[in-house]
Amino acid sequence: MTTLVEKSATSTVKGFVEVENLSVSFRRKGQCIQVLDGIDFKVHPGEFICLLGPSGCGKSTVLNAIAGFVKPSGGHVFVDKRHVDTPGADRGFVFQQYSLLPWKTTFQNVEFGLKIRGISKTKRSEIVNDYLNRVGLYKHRHSYPHQLSGGMQQRASIIRALVNSPSVLLMDEPFAALDAQTRHMMQELLLSIWSDLKTTVIFVTHDIEEAIFLSDKIFVMGVNPGRIKAVLDAPLDRPRHVDIVLSPEAVQLNRQVFELIREETIKSMEVESL
Repeated sequence: MTTLVEKSATSTVKGFVEVENLSVSFRRKGQCIQVLDGIDFKVHPGEFICLLGPSGCGKSTVLNAIAGFVKPSGGHVFVDKRHVDTPGADRGFVFQQYSLLPWKTTFQNVEFGLKIRGISKTKRSEIVNDYLNRVGLYKHRHSYPHQLSGGMQQRASIIRALVNSPSVLLMDEPFAALDAQTRHMMQELLLSIWSDLKTTVIFVTHDIEEAIFLSDKIFVMGVNPGRIKAVLDAPLDRPRHVDIVLSPEAVQLNRQVFELIREETIKSMEVESL
């Protein structure tokens, strides 16, 4: 049986993301609204990056542009030197809302992408069961989404994105709807999977502690229009336990990020009050 660790042998050569002068705008009531302007950054293969910023700064729009869901009004996105203009299997996406197909079992949901690709039934079973075992869902493989807890559904959503071996995993506040204890467990589980696969991860969050705990780097975004305000390293040892957010290094980084976001939140509120 192929294991997650064995799959990771080739995963680190993929997942180089380049965002060049990305701008996104749309029209509302006859006016042009600039959502993003001049976004530039690179994410190297195997890095775990968090996009953090106040509501309305365009975090999810950046993620959707990388996914190919949103067409830029300016600039370019490249994944492994290939220009992004449509969604593709090289980019897995995990949404905030659980997106499992309600008429399919856990196993059927996870295998869906492999089935579309024409992977044989035997190979699909081997791959899917490996992932289900890894996240503790094997005994729930015949359960339907409504029979699973929120945390279980999101675990299934994550491995459904990963079974297709994407170069990049895009995650849009995937744990926001979970209670605090389940969220911490999911964060640790995600890091455990990532440490095996080393898939490039770009993770959107509002939670400063979550960003510090998960990421190699934090991209703090500004508002009106959205832009990269600062790039901060999260120089905490790995593997990480949730208690690491209480370390002096993490507390100092938390304060730094908090002040950056506070500046942008105040700016956003001032504009809204005009």
